[in-house]
Amino acid sequence: MEPLRDLLAPYVKAVERELRRRVPPAEGPYRTLYGMVRYHLGWTDRAFRPVPARTGKRVRAALCLMAGEAVGGRRDHILPAAAAVELVHEFSLIHDDIEDGDRERRGRPTLWAVWGEAQAINAGDALFALAFLTLDALPQRGVAPERALEAHRRFTRTVVRLCEGQHLDLDFEQRSAVSPDEYLLMVEGKTAALIALAAELGALVGGGDEEVVTLFRHFGHSLGVAFQMQDDLLGLWGHPDRTGKPAGNDLRRRKKSLPILLAWQLSEEAAATLRALYAASQVTDEMVAQALHAMEEVGARAAAEAQMRETYGKALEALSRLEKRLSADRLAPLRHLAKLLIERDY
Repeated sequence: MEPLRDLLAPYVKAVERELRRRVPPAEGPYRTLYGMVRYHLGWTDRAFRPVPARTGKRVRAALCLMAGEAVGGRRDHILPAAAAVELVHEFSLIHDDIEDGDRERRGRPTLWAVWGEAQAINAGDALFALAFLTLDALPQRGVAPERALEAHRRFTRTVVRLCEGQHLDLDFEQRSAVSPDEYLLMVEGKTAALIALAAELGALVGGGDEEVVTLFRHFGHSLGVAFQMQDDLLGLWGHPDRTGKPAGNDLRRRKKSLPILLAWQLSEEAAATLRALYAASQVTDEMVAQALHAMEEVGARAAAEAQMRETYGKALEALSRLEKRLSADRLAPLRHLAKLLIERDY
């Protein structure tokens, strides 16, 4: 097993059990609705027959459990929060696939590619609602009512930020110019907000005080931004054998990721190369190779890597501050997770 999956395995096992408790069975008049949900979660095939699980890594849910256990919380108390975070993440992926026109996820056709956009939207909405119902189970697991209510408030606020980030991401596709600062605002909503919530929520329902909860949020926020920056680098220079996508894939999709925006800002010549690519009716391999070369020549790749490392450093700084309140042993899984996420090559 690869190091990241090995680290996450015990947490994922617990989360999967919780998720299966929360998602209704694919039977009766709503067989297709919950069958679609279960298909998307990787539990069934298109005929809703059970298959060996083909799930995502469940990083956010595992992070929530790690944070909760680090402050001394019990795993069974924290699980509804971890499962709720995972369900809202999966909701966002269904809608993201529709909005981006992606026909494949995790090696299988996406929901909308099989059942159409309308039914896929409905399945995504069902996951969204199930996330809140799952979070509502916190008091039944022994979480104090005031902490459960606060968890609900922070969860709701984060879902709004998630939608705001997705709005900006789609808006950027229609704009000719986007600044690195605008990019950062988008990433803070679309990617970092949910990762920050996972850490924050785990610490909150696990019993951490406000100072500790805030530090966990800062850790998750910086880790989430750095995670997206690393994703942007892999989307351009990642090895196809590891990423499963051709080099320069984000250029082919005309995305406005951090290295691209930095190149636009650093050099008019590089900007002209990128404008030509974005205006072309068909993006060729030669155009992608020229753009990648131009971006490296002007230092856009190095600048993006430096920003990613700086942001990752802020996440580690938050952990170091937490070590003044909590034992390093309890925080070790979080430090290990952060390292694996930032050093990944896929």
